[in-house]
Amino acid sequence: MQDKWAEISIHTTQEATEAVAAVFHELGAGGVVIEDPDLIQSYRRSGNWTDCIFPDEPAVDYVTVVGYLPSDTELPGKLRILSQRIDELAGHSLDKGRGTIHWREVRETEWADSWKQFFHTARIGRRFVVKPSWEDYTPQPDDIILDLDPGMAFGTGTHGTTILCLESLETLVEPGMTVFDIGAGSGILSIAAAKLGATSVQAVEYDKMATETALQNVAANAVSNRVTVSQGNLMDDLTGQADIIVANLVADLILQLAPAIPSRLKTEGCFLASGIIKDRLADVTAALLQQGLHVTKVNEAGEWAAVIACRSQV
Repeated sequence: MQDKWAEISIHTTQEATEAVAAVFHELGAGGVVIEDPDLIQSYRRSGNWTDCIFPDEPAVDYVTVVGYLPSDTELPGKLRILSQRIDELAGHSLDKGRGTIHWREVRETEWADSWKQFFHTARIGRRFVVKPSWEDYTPQPDDIILDLDPGMAFGTGTHGTTILCLESLETLVEPGMTVFDIGAGSGILSIAAAKLGATSVQAVEYDKMATETALQNVAANAVSNRVTVSQGNLMDDLTGQADIIVANLVADLILQLAPAIPSRLKTEGCFLASGIIKDRLADVTAALLQQGLHVTKVNEAGEWAAVIACRSQV
């Protein structure tokens, strides 16, 4: 079992965030943490995040993208590639911003403990309450509690892309539905779908460690009878058709998925895609339209967007 990890942080711009995240994915990071202070503040000021613990602060002009890679003999080479790819962003008309790379070695237990400083109970949408496993909370009537321990996975519900997904699932999921969750991370969206009444949720995650974390979270939320979690690539190992397919990824991966989406959706099914930087929104919507899907809604939070596209006009 991998115990030592390199925690790598890059200061960049919002427009380059997705490209930097894509480089991390190419180097083998199971996911990234995107720390966007401006997104948090804009969502806080919207009044939708009623239990937000972050203070109101001035806007900033940078985003920090954090990825975790094994601290092994391949790390120096990966760091060189990372630095080179960041410098190449200008050739793609992207401003890398500071582009500075910092890294430190952490143990898995240290990483997990560090999360506890930043991850606290938060209300999201109308009914969801995302609660870390180490905090207590007294439920209110109609609350849907999502007990979560991110471990070394990604997806705590506090990033704008996950918030957009949770809010959209509240309007999309109906009792008895089948849901596919592509790139499940910590399993938060699969758990949410099950607690909204979905009777069958198939979750797939590329990263082995995140898969294990998702399985643990599914069990902790007592939805193992409705949620299956497997390690795999996109939809390769999923069976049947779904009422809803949710993919909180990045635009490039969503574009890869697009051709396969219509055949994996039921007649009235919908695809919920998030993790899309707004500069790539037009690319994603065009690809979905090309596949014969109808874009029924676009939601935005800061520089991020989520798209709902359905097989039939809603």
